[in-house]
Amino acid sequence: MKTVVATLMSMLLAISLCGCWPAILVGGTAAGYYAGNDERDLDEIVDDASITAAVNARFLKDRDVSAWDINVDTRNGVVTLNGTVSGVEKQERAIELTQEVRGVKKIISKLTVINQ
Repeated sequence: MKTVVATLMSMLLAISLCGCWPAILVGGTAAGYYAGNDERDLDEIVDDASITAAVNARFLKDRDVSAWDINVDTRNGVVTLNGTVSGVEKQERAIELTQEVRGVKKIISKLTVINQ
């Protein structure tokens, strides 16, 4: 549980530094809505949110993968990557970074490769 809290706090700090507080407030409201309308128990929802946050944090730290171009969704440990990347190498790197996150059971890549 400490890892989940630390991860979420890290994400909040990163978002606050980029001036995205309105997104956090709206996202928090949405999370409350989904938690109330989801068949998963709260622990599963928190675990999935932690995985999503960890993947996004890895994307933010990486020079080759743009966190802004990839949407990360997690449900029951299955991570789905949606978005665009500028080359097969970047797609492979995004998948590699996702595989490194603890709790990831499977990755579904729906990434579109755009050659620039």
